[in-house]
Amino acid sequence: MMRAMIRLVSVGYESFPTVDALRDALLAAGVERVIDVRDLPQSRRRGFSRRALETALADAGIVYEHRRELGNPADIRAVYRSGDVAGGPAAYRARLLERAWALDGLADAAAERPTAMLCLEADQARCHRDVIAEELVRRHPGVRVVPL
Repeated sequence: MMRAMIRLVSVGYESFPTVDALRDALLAAGVERVIDVRDLPQSRRRGFSRRALETALADAGIVYEHRRELGNPADIRAVYRSGDVAGGPAAYRARLLERAWALDGLADAAAERPTAMLCLEADQARCHRDVIAEELVRRHPGVRVVPL
């Protein structure tokens, strides 16, 4: 029996002015779970740090999970910020491939219920979510990653 296509939404909260706007967009996309793939789920923007975000999403019936193992650590974030368009993704990819089990867990989560992976960066092409998406689809061809 062939497994149905699994859809994973990818979202960067940077483009949402408020946590309410993000929540509404997630609900409109049918998302029931958000997996936060930030290394440290903190934000200078009100409402986007772990506890506040978890509460706002829970009030809408959306489950929040932080998966630090998918996060982009400070040393690799610095490579991204330096403008090294090849070096940042390459460094993160090497780290991620050492944690292939984390990709399997993300695929399993998305198969269980409509799921989004969340980080700050609005442009996925400039974010470690892009590497997660590429490696997830390579490892699990039945997964389709769609931007929000």
